[in-house]
Amino acid sequence: MSSKDAFAGIGLGIAIGAVIGLAAGMLYAPRPGEETRQILKEKTGEFKHKAVDAIEHGKEKAIDVIHKGEEKLLRKHEPAA
Repeated sequence: MSSKDAFAGIGLGIAIGAVIGLAAGMLYAPRPGEETRQILKEKTGEFKHKAVDAIEHGKEKAIDVIHKGEEKLLRKHEPAA
């Protein structure tokens, strides 16, 4: 695992922890239930969009790594010129 992967994992863990902490804080906040539920719904939607973006970015990175690996393998097996 590269240091980039480790930092990405740590960042994802921090983001998930922040969302959970935010949700817990909002549930115990002195607001009416309807207002709290609306805020949670909005924040959940925001988190969903960020998660989808992160997954798409991860897929793109994985595809790039696969292509680079394939290129290296092809170059390694090319006949000497």
